[in-house]
Order: sequence, then structure tokens, then C-alpha cells
Amino acid sequence: MRRAAYYSSNFVKWSLLATFVGLFVGGISTLFGHLLLFVNSYRYAHERVVWLLPLAGLAIVFLYRISDSANPRGTNLVIEAARSEEKLPARMAPLIFVSTILTHLCGGSAGREGAALQLGGSLGQLLGDKLRIEEENRNIMVMCGMSAGFSALFGTPIAAAIFPLGLASIGMIYYTALVPCTISSLVSYWVALYFGLSPERFHLAAFETTPILALRVVLLAVLCAVVSILMCAVLHQTGKLFQSIFPNQYLRIVVGGSLVCLAAALFGRDYLGAGMHIIERAIEGEATPAAFLLKLLFTAVTLGAGYKGGEIVPTLFVGATFGCTAGGLLGIPPSLAAALAMIAVFCGVTNCPLVSLLLAFELFDFACPELFLLAAAVSYMLSGYRSLYSAQKILHPKTEFRQLHRSTH
Repeated sequence: MRRAAYYSSNFVKWSLLATFVGLFVGGISTLFGHLLLFVNSYRYAHERVVWLLPLAGLAIVFLYRISDSANPRGTNLVIEAARSEEKLPARMAPLIFVSTILTHLCGGSAGREGAALQLGGSLGQLLGDKLRIEEENRNIMVMCGMSAGFSALFGTPIAAAIFPLGLASIGMIYYTALVPCTISSLVSYWVALYFGLSPERFHLAAFETTPILALRVVLLAVLCAVVSILMCAVLHQTGKLFQSIFPNQYLRIVVGGSLVCLAAALFGRDYLGAGMHIIERAIEGEATPAAFLLKLLFTAVTLGAGYKGGEIVPTLFVGATFGCTAGGLLGIPPSLAAALAMIAVFCGVTNCPLVSLLLAFELFDFACPELFLLAAAVSYMLSGYRSLYSAQKILHPKTEFRQLHRSTH
């Protein structure tokens, strides 16, 4: 009876807390999502606003400076807070909110889900502090917030519920937070739907899985693992290069913004912002062969210079456009190859195969599940120990059954 009372009280406690987090973070994330849609539409209608990107960069650096966040660690700090007793500053939420809006308004190549993780994680901890949650349970509040933010902005509540559980420590899932994250993710998703924020969904025709097609998918996944390694290396090294050449943050972000503006003038504006419309075209079987490389460079310069946003949608862009191009060479239908590569590259840069599979199920309505599983598994194994997030810890190696403690690079 005592044990039943203990589990029942904990279930009720975390159900209520997670619902509150889902409502609070879901509401703010929905507002954030609508503002992002508005500023992106405004940029498409007023193309000259792109030339204001260097000025937007100055504003972003100024905001972080006056908030005593001259060297923000962003999503890495949120990952550490989900795994340990690391504290998230309350100012993280308004800073990432405003700076991501400015980045998208003026055409910086960035996504929104990385910002959602920061926004949700910091709001989750803020609620935990205000409600006087025990110290040892504050990280659960952080993970609830991360799930809620991701779910509202991307519309994939299943993947969003699991993502924070396995993001911090590769090889281990924090099942303690499974119920709270599931509830907060679903509540946030329903809040976003209620207020008109549409989830991302793609139509993919059904394909019969044959041994020949499976073999071709393996080859595609091998290439996607290489692309994911390349993406992580380019993003990290570009940031280090900018810091070494331009120690002054104001100069760094102005130079980076100017380079993005010039690149847009040379290569077109398809690579600005998140680029969801290009992902949709790739899933339909249309992509420029060099699109994935150009998006990678646009994103590396944008984030390396100090602009804010996320890396996940650019990752999906790179994967989808690469797959659409490579599919034709491997004999895979371009639309199928784009979808598979999108998930495989995402898996390679995040080291989260389960989340990648769930994301594929939700985005593509459970089409070709065995092929997505195959692509994600191969990419996960062959992508090594690199990651978009240096705060990730590899607890178990990818090729042996033993414990391993090392950081990603």
C-alpha cells in the first residue's frame, strides 16, 4: 500500500507539473512560432531587409552583452542542465526569443528547434525554481520544457517527448522523465494546434521494400554519415575560425552578416532562413545538386559569426537536398531518397537513432518504416562520435558493448 501510494502521488505530482509546463512553454513557443512565420513572410515580401543582417547582428551582440552573456553556450548549456545540476539563467529565454526573431527577419540561415530547446529548457527551469521543485528534480523540469518547446514548434509530439531523454547522454535514456516529458509534449502540441500553428508534415508515396532497394538505402546511409561528419566539422571549425580571426564580437558578427548578404546576392535567397520550402521541393523530387553544400556554408557562416537560431532545420535541408541528388545516382526514387537522407543526416549529427525514427514516423505518416530504420541505424553507427552539440556525452561506444565516457567534437 505504501509503495502504491508513493507511485500514485508521484504520478499525480508530475502529471500536474508537466501539464503546467506544457501550457506555459507551449503558449510562449506558439507565439514564437507565429512571429517566426510573420518575419519570414515579411522578408520574402521585402527582400531588401536582408541587407540589414549586419545591423541585426550588432543588436544581438549588444543584447547579450548588456545581459552579461557575452559568451553564451546556448543549446550545450541546456543539454548539461538536463543531465546535471547545471543552472540555466532566466535571461536565456528572452534573449534567444528576440535574437532568433532578428536572425530570421534579416535572412540568417538558421532553424528554430535549437532555439525551442533553449527557450523551453530555460522556461522549464524557471518554473521549477518558482515552484520550489527539489534540486534533484530540476533537470526533469528542464527536459519537460525542452519537449514542450520542440513539440509546439515542429509539431512532432512523440519525437519531442523522447528527444531530451536521450540527447544529453548517448547510450542512455533518462526514463525517469518519460511520463513528464510525454505529458508536457502533448499538452504543448495541443496548445499550438489550438492557436493555429500547423505541424510539419510531408507526403511520401509507399515503396515496396526489396533486397535491392535495401542495399541501395544502405549505400545512401553511408554517404549520409559522411555528410553528417562534414556538417559537424564545418559548423564547429567555422565558429573557431571566426573567433580566431575576429576576436571582437561586434566585428565578427558584422563580417559574418555581410558575407551572408553577399552570398545571397551570388547564389540566391533560397538558402536564407530555415528553408522549409526547399525541403518540401526536395521531398517532391526537385533539388539543385549543390544546394546541400550551399546551405551548409550559409548556416556555418551565420551561426559561426554569432547569429542565433537552430541547427536542426538546416540539417534537414542539407539531408533532403543531398538525398534528392544522390538518390538519382544510386537508383533510389529522388523523393524517397530525400526523405531517408533527411532522417539519416539528422541521426548522424544528433546521435539519436530512436528519436530519428520517431521523427520519420510523424513527418511521413509511417511510410516505409523499415527503410527509415535501416537508414538511421547505418548512419548512427558510421557517423562516429561527432555531434552538433559538444555537451553530449557518449556513454556506450557504437561498435562495442562496453561503457565509454567521452565528449563529442
